[in-house]
Amino acid sequence: MAEMVDEINDVVKDEAEKTEEKTRKKLKKSLEKAAEAESTTGEKSIAEKKKALLEKVKKLKEKVSTGEITSEELKEKVRAKKKSDMLVPLDEYVKAGIYLGTRVVTPNMKPFVYRRRADGLAIFNTDLIDEKLKEGIEFFSKFAPEDVILVCKRPAGWKVAEKFSEITGIRVFTKKYPAGILTNKILPDFFENELTIITDQWVDKNALNDTLKAGKKVLMICDTNNFSKGADVVIIGNNKHDRSLGLIFYLLAREYCKARGIKANIPDLEWWVGEEERREERKKPMQVLAEPGAQFGV
Repeated sequence: MAEMVDEINDVVKDEAEKTEEKTRKKLKKSLEKAAEAESTTGEKSIAEKKKALLEKVKKLKEKVSTGEITSEELKEKVRAKKKSDMLVPLDEYVKAGIYLGTRVVTPNMKPFVYRRRADGLAIFNTDLIDEKLKEGIEFFSKFAPEDVILVCKRPAGWKVAEKFSEITGIRVFTKKYPAGILTNKILPDFFENELTIITDQWVDKNALNDTLKAGKKVLMICDTNNFSKGADVVIIGNNKHDRSLGLIFYLLAREYCKARGIKANIPDLEWWVGEEERREERKKPMQVLAEPGAQFGV
């Protein structure tokens, strides 16, 4: 009886092992198929992406070969876009001489210098001139007219500075800046401002120092020989010549009025850069002296 039980147990054990082996084989096949399917799908996806990318490259090559796109055309489009975005046409910057610096270049101004001429004059990058003017105008336009003063002791800028004041309502100091009026409260003409526009850091140093002592903002026009220390925002350009300063003040006045909705009669650019006066001078007939040597009083 015991022998029969052992035989039955052996048979059951064998059958169980066979069933387990079959199940293990089925599971293995199932996992292999799943893994293969997953791997194959990934390869197919990568292959499809590669194929699509190659097709795009092929189309781009065809466009270039047929002349639809050329590097020169792209460069020309970029140049045209820059010119169209300028505050004034490029030739106006050139005619006004705003790009002409001095023979001295400070470390502050070195990044804005394009090259030097044969005579040693440093030349500003005109793209950067336009860019810095836009930055200055955006900054300056945040202040109300009563909170701003402009200081310009350089005679070349007196006429246009006064016109700038007339148009914008901003207080301007030209021939003389009374030292201390921004810092000394006991002075009868003391007043407070929020922004000072400095035409030249060297000649307008008293106004710059007062503004910094009072802890107010500074917008500074800088030539190549200026130091921009203390300025919150810098406008670069020739601040020595009347035509260049005329162009700068014209753009500041025009864009300020536009930004703040000020209705004003702004003269054409020709007035600011002196073209009208020069034309009138050319129209005048030459004076002929009645007698030779009269100009010497003989």
